[in-house]
Amino acid sequence: MRELDVDVLLLSVGPDLPYLTGYEAMPLERLTMLVLPADGDAALVVPRLEAPRVVEHPELFSILPWEETDDPVELVAKVAGTPRTAAIGDRTWARFLVDLQATMPKTAFRKGSEVMGPLRAVKDNAEIAALRRAAVAADRVATQLQSGDIPLVGRTEAEVSKDIGRRLIAEGHRRVNFAIVASGPNAASPHHDATDRTIEVGEVVLCDFGGTMDSYCSDITRCVWTGGVGPPSEFRDAYTVLHEAQQAAVAAATVGTPCEDVDAVARRIITEGGYGPYFIHRWQLRSVDPRARVLHRARHLPPRPVGRSAGGHRRRC
Repeated sequence: MRELDVDVLLLSVGPDLPYLTGYEAMPLERLTMLVLPADGDAALVVPRLEAPRVVEHPELFSILPWEETDDPVELVAKVAGTPRTAAIGDRTWARFLVDLQATMPKTAFRKGSEVMGPLRAVKDNAEIAALRRAAVAADRVATQLQSGDIPLVGRTEAEVSKDIGRRLIAEGHRRVNFAIVASGPNAASPHHDATDRTIEVGEVVLCDFGGTMDSYCSDITRCVWTGGVGPPSEFRDAYTVLHEAQQAAVAAATVGTPCEDVDAVARRIITEGGYGPYFIHRWQLRSVDPRARVLHRARHLPPRPVGRSAGGHRRRC
């Protein structure tokens, strides 16, 4: 914070707060905010009715519950003092930022990710282990999908989505964040909402699912073919190009390599294969620190570094 000339860090809803405190605030109209000065003690301003959910860590921060008739913005401003610069969590509700700006007119506000991004980008051993547990648990569900243990034909997208969600929980996830099931023409929409459409023989089904486990998230995508006549040549060609691009990107992801260079390796192969305009889902690393754009040994690499992974169901494609 001192290096960035940030006097106080203000964190509300979003992943930065539990990263520092272990407490995940509910997205409510009642303000929860960690006030962390560059010099001084941290305090968690929290609604009285939410305070029992906070696990106390007095060596790290104090808890300041506020009553229904209190003004939490005034309380945050009082605890923060008169900072020249405040970094505020990127996912803080706009209404609270606007009120804080009015209450702290002499303070310049910056994005909290300028402080938190570089910290969270590099994982320690415990974090890497947690990420692996979540990923392996999701992989087990993906294996069930590809092996045919999760029936597809004759069921609706919504039914399969619920089935995948139940299996994620059974494999140890605390909650399901999403379970996209898009069949036939719906598979052209990467973030499709599962519907009552019945899955048929001889079509592609895109399944994109993940959840939270030990405070870290899984996220995996599999495209499967439901048997019958083999997939059309265009589908096979797209898969071949994607697979080649993914393998090349994984090989290029070496220590010290800028992430942009890894992306360029995959993007070139996909563009040369004729699918450049359809490569619309990029891995976004939200940090202004240029060091965060270079791969380090302690950095967690995403399990699908390029586009969407693909596999097979009864018939590989």
